[in-house]
Amino acid sequence: MCIRSSRQTSLALSCLLLALAADMPLAVAVTPTPDELAASDQWAAATFASPEPTNVPFSFNYDGKPSAGFLKSWGFKQSSNNLDDQRTQRTLVWTDAQTGLELRCVAVEYHDFPTLEWTLYFKNTAARDTPILSEIQALDTRFRQSTTGSFVLHHNIGDTCAPESYEPRELVLAPKSEHRFAPSGGRPTSFGFPYFNLAWPGQGVIAVIGWPGQWAAQFTGEETNGIRIRAGQELTHLKLQPGEEIRTPLIALQFWKGDRERSQNLWRRWMFAHNLPRTRDGKLPPPILSSCGGGFFPGIQCTEATERQFITAFNQAGVKLDYWWLDAGWYPCDGNWPKVGTWTPDLARFPRGLKAVSEHAHANGMGFIVWFEPERVTPGTWLYTNNPTWLLGRDGEQKLLNLGNDTARKWLTDHVDATLTQQGIDFYRQDFNIDPLPYWRASDRPDRQGITEIRHIEGYLAFWDELRRRHPNLLIDSCASGGRRNDLETLRRAVPLLRSDYQAFDGNPAYAPGNQGHTYGLSSWIPYYGQGVYYSDRHFVYSARSYLSPAFGVAVDVRKPGVDWTTIRRVVDQWRSVASCYFGDFYPLTSYRLEDDVWLAWQFDLPESGQGMVQVFRRADSPYELARLKLKRLNPEARYRVTDLDVSGTKEITGQELMEKGLQVSLADRPASAILVYQRLQ
Repeated sequence: MCIRSSRQTSLALSCLLLALAADMPLAVAVTPTPDELAASDQWAAATFASPEPTNVPFSFNYDGKPSAGFLKSWGFKQSSNNLDDQRTQRTLVWTDAQTGLELRCVAVEYHDFPTLEWTLYFKNTAARDTPILSEIQALDTRFRQSTTGSFVLHHNIGDTCAPESYEPRELVLAPKSEHRFAPSGGRPTSFGFPYFNLAWPGQGVIAVIGWPGQWAAQFTGEETNGIRIRAGQELTHLKLQPGEEIRTPLIALQFWKGDRERSQNLWRRWMFAHNLPRTRDGKLPPPILSSCGGGFFPGIQCTEATERQFITAFNQAGVKLDYWWLDAGWYPCDGNWPKVGTWTPDLARFPRGLKAVSEHAHANGMGFIVWFEPERVTPGTWLYTNNPTWLLGRDGEQKLLNLGNDTARKWLTDHVDATLTQQGIDFYRQDFNIDPLPYWRASDRPDRQGITEIRHIEGYLAFWDELRRRHPNLLIDSCASGGRRNDLETLRRAVPLLRSDYQAFDGNPAYAPGNQGHTYGLSSWIPYYGQGVYYSDRHFVYSARSYLSPAFGVAVDVRKPGVDWTTIRRVVDQWRSVASCYFGDFYPLTSYRLEDDVWLAWQFDLPESGQGMVQVFRRADSPYELARLKLKRLNPEARYRVTDLDVSGTKEITGQELMEKGLQVSLADRPASAILVYQRLQ
C-alpha cells in the first residue's frame, strides 16, 4: 500500500502541474482517480497480497475435484519484486505434495493505472504423470454491488469481414442469466472479441482475455446483486507428463468509477503506456502511410519491374509514403498466391530477390513491408514435401505448421530472420488465413485435450519474441484474414495494419459506412490499427475518410490514365495533419448505426495539448443537411480555434459552447464528410 500511496501523490502532482501549465480543469485529462486506484489496491490486497490467499480469482478441476475444495491444503509460498516504478510483480506458488503438481500465479499490479493482470502456470514436478487437470478458468471471480441497479455488459463483435465487424453491443445481465462468448475456429477475434466492460451504477470493471487461440467467457447473473465471471481456454482436459509445464491465458482487469465512456479512454491510455510494442529506443509506432500494388494484378502476381514502377510513380506524384507494402504471391506459387509453404522469392519474377525492391523503396525514402503466412502449408510446397512431421492435418490437404514443435519453430525463426536481413525487409507482416482449432483438437489424445493449442500458442509468441530480440526495431503486423488475431498477448508484440478484410478493391463507396463503423467500434479498445482504401473517382474523399486510421494505406493503379493525384495528395496531407490525434482519447458523438439515412461522428482529443479533431459523415440517404455535435471534455473556460479542413477560414468558440450547444456542421452533398480540427488558445 505504501508503494501506491507514493505513486498516488506523484500522479496527483503531475496532473496538477500539467493542468496548471495548460490552464485547464483537472477533469479534462483522463487520469486514474484516487478512488479507482484504491479499488484496484483493495482487490489486489484481498486476492494476491494476503499472507495466504483464499479468495483466488481462478479455478480448475484436478482429478475430478474442484480447486476451491483443496487448494488451501496445498503448500504455499509467495514473493514479490518491483519490475519498475509503475509495476510490482507477485508470484504465488501452490504445490500438491501427493502428486507434485505445482501451480504458479504470476500477477502484476500497476501503480499508475487501476489495473491488474495475471497468468497461471501448471508444472508437473514429479516423476510420473499427473491426474487429469481440467476446466481451467484463468479468471473465476465475482463482483457485487451494494446498491440497486442492473449489471450491464458492454462488448463487441469480432471481425467478420462484414460491415458489422466490431459492432458495439450492450447486454443487461439479469439474475440467474447465463451468457457465453467465444470466437470461431481458434483465432481470438474472429466473430468473438475478448474485451469486456462490466458496468453497474457509478462504476465497473474491464475484463480482457489475452489468448491467441480458442478462449471462452461466461457471465452469470446471481440472485443477490452479483455477477460471476469465468474465462479461460475453452477446452482443457489433460494430464501433465514429468517435468512438463503449461500456461493459461493472460487475464487483465481494470477498475473504474464514474462514466463508462471515460473508462474506455482510461483503457486506451493503459494500452499506449504499457502494451503497444515499442522500438529499441522506447518509441511507439508512429502514424504510417503505405501503399501496395498487388491487388491490381491477377493472383497478386507482382514482379520486380511492376513494384519499381509503382514506387517511382508515387514518388513522382509527390505522395510521400512511409512504407511500400509487398503483399502475398512473391514466392513460387504457380500464379496462385494461397499456395504457401515455400518461403523464398520467385526468381522468375524477382530475379534479384526482393532486395532489388527494398533498395528501390529505401532510395525513395520508404521502408519495406513484406507479407508472410508461415502457419498455413499447402501441398506441393517446400515445407509440405520436406518436413511433413512438422505439420498437422491430413495428407493431400492444406496443413498447419505446428509451432509447438521446437524444431519447426527454430527453423522458422532462423529462416524468417535471415530473409528479413538478406532482403532488406523493415516490417514483418504475418497473415493467418485458416482456422487452427480443428487441427489442434484432432491432434490431441482424450487425456491430452488442449495441449496442442497451448504448445502452438507458446511457440507463436516465442517466435515473435525472438524475432523482435534479433531485430529490436522490427514492427510486426498481426493480420489474420484481416483482424482475427488481435488479443492482448498479440498486441503486445504487433499492430494490426489491416483491421478487417472488408474493403472495396474497386473503391466502391458502398463499403464506407461499414468501415466508419469499424473505426467507431474498434477505437474504444485497440488504439493503433490500420486500414487501406483503393483509389476510385467515385466519392473518393468520402471513402478515404471512412478508412482513415493511425496506419493508413492508399492503393492506386498507377498504370491507368486519369489518376487524380491532386485529390490523393489532399487526402494524404489532411491525414498527416490530424494523424497524431488518433493517439488521444476517443469519444463517439453520435450513436452507432450502419444504415444509410443517418449521420455518424466521433472526436479524437489530445487534452494535454488542447488539440483534437472531429470526423463527420453524412450518409447517402440522410435527409438532413445540418448536424449539431456536442464535443466532450474540453475546457469550458477556454476558447478554441476551429478549422474545417475543406473550408477556408477559422472560427473561435468557447469550450462551454462546444460542449453544451455543440459544433454546427453543414454538409449539402450526399454522401459527404468533414474533418474539423480544434486548438485551445492560450
